[in-house]
Amino acid sequence: MTVVKSIELVVPQDVYTSGSNVDGQLVLTLHNTLIDPLLRVELIGRGYLEWNEEDNIYKDYSRPATCVNKADYVHRTKTFKIEGNYLGPGVHTFNFNFTLPPRVPSTFTSQVGRISYFLQALCATRELILAKQTKYLQVQGTSVFRPDILESEYPLVVEVKKILSYNCCFKSAPITLRLSLTKNTFAPGDHVSFTTQITNKTGKSIKKVIFALYCIVLYKAFNLRSERRTLEVRDELIRQETHLDRGACEITKIHTVLPLPKVMPVSSSQKSDDIMDITYELMSTIYFPWCMHSVVARIPIIVRNEALTANE
Repeated sequence: MTVVKSIELVVPQDVYTSGSNVDGQLVLTLHNTLIDPLLRVELIGRGYLEWNEEDNIYKDYSRPATCVNKADYVHRTKTFKIEGNYLGPGVHTFNFNFTLPPRVPSTFTSQVGRISYFLQALCATRELILAKQTKYLQVQGTSVFRPDILESEYPLVVEVKKILSYNCCFKSAPITLRLSLTKNTFAPGDHVSFTTQITNKTGKSIKKVIFALYCIVLYKAFNLRSERRTLEVRDELIRQETHLDRGACEITKIHTVLPLPKVMPVSSSQKSDDIMDITYELMSTIYFPWCMHSVVARIPIIVRNEALTANE
């Protein structure tokens, strides 16, 4: 029978914000007396990227090359002092407190990379490790955007006009897709509310409109020759379809609400030097059953978790 019956990490919250305190307890249950114990809790935050790409693509031969990058965001340690240098049988509770750095990214997982935060508890003697416990935390990051950047690069209205041909290309008419937001900055857990206006002068009906929110991630890493490499990946975060059962209509307005996850990466600022940059894009797509075309409107949005400031 081992000396340690169980070791457990207890934290009161499900989600932590960067810069907040992580309070918790280490609960250790012993079968027998433990002499000269080492009890330690660590708070660790790490990021890691890895993907393969073809090397020498412009030559007659090529081989896969691995691109890797990593980052350390936090590493704090709490070692408990044991009175009398021993612990008797039974349950022992130890309190700990850590503070997350104010500028750490959110918890993130994809096929290319991950950003994770976790608590790691250790019970050991001088000779061997008796028990370990790891508990992962959900961390919500923060970001700051200046007002001039919001006004210049993140419009509230986008309009796309396209001429469509139909009836074996004998007829053509314009389709206008207008996508408008009441605001372009949202916090995790908010609802993205927007209006889509379709001006259809073809006299044909529209059957389906698809709305989607995309997370665009620019991964930044290095290959074996220490050359900087990037990889952009678009992931569909939320998708909603609207089916229009009515016939041909010249003007159609659709009001849509998309709920954001409660924990998600925040949008990256322009001067980000992290291992990845995050942007978000709201897209509306009209499909036409009577021709092989579609009309797409895209509008960027910002996901942030901090008050807007003009000094940073």
